[in-house]
Amino acid sequence: MKIVVIGGTGLIGTKLVAKLTEHGHEAVPAAPSTGVNTITGAGLAEVLKGADAVVDVANSPSFEAGPVMEFFTTSTRNVLDAEDAAGVEHHVGISIVGTERLADNHYFAAKIAQEKLIEGSGIPFSLVHATQFFEFVGGIADEGTWDDGKVHIAPVAWQPIAAEDVAAILGRTAVGTPLNTRIDIAGPDEVRMDEFFRTALAERGDTREVVSDPHARYFGSELTERSLVPLGAATLGQVHYADWYATQAGR
Repeated sequence: MKIVVIGGTGLIGTKLVAKLTEHGHEAVPAAPSTGVNTITGAGLAEVLKGADAVVDVANSPSFEAGPVMEFFTTSTRNVLDAEDAAGVEHHVGISIVGTERLADNHYFAAKIAQEKLIEGSGIPFSLVHATQFFEFVGGIADEGTWDDGKVHIAPVAWQPIAAEDVAAILGRTAVGTPLNTRIDIAGPDEVRMDEFFRTALAERGDTREVVSDPHARYFGSELTERSLVPLGAATLGQVHYADWYATQAGR
């Protein structure tokens, strides 16, 4: 199969292209660096010629309300229009577990708008909702650090996943029959978010104190007990955080 990966040079995209290639597929990374710009539409028609499926893992360069909404809606419309013209028969999109529960969050609202475009496009689709990635643990801790130098984390359910597992599941989804619905994916272990960060930072030699704060915000949004984890059935990754962290060079 020819599978075009929009955002194919990023964290998930590079892993996905590698996995698809290993399994004998023609995986084509599409990004500005490869001559494809989904905002202007440049290069889309050419890269989608003969494509059987498209996986869109592109991310917005800005998380501010206006720019993030503009990115996801403009990019997605252009991709879907080009897919329709090229006769692509499967669009796979990635989103976030809990988007509908945190619709006040600018980024989540933009992902909801993106999903609606995909669902209404008429192109067979699959939506993969993922929990947060292991790779962003450090950034989340920094985001949660207040002026007191302490990391404020909500004591809620947390089930992060390795980017490697996300790429593997996206790959299996892309080569399969379109689901025309969404699936949730998460890591193999559900833990308390505050306890997770307390342990994870200690393992990194990070001496910041982690404060269990019910009102701590997650990228601007206050959380409820299960805002960030699947509420029902989910496909689970295989990589545990401790095993993943043990493999990280220069940690």
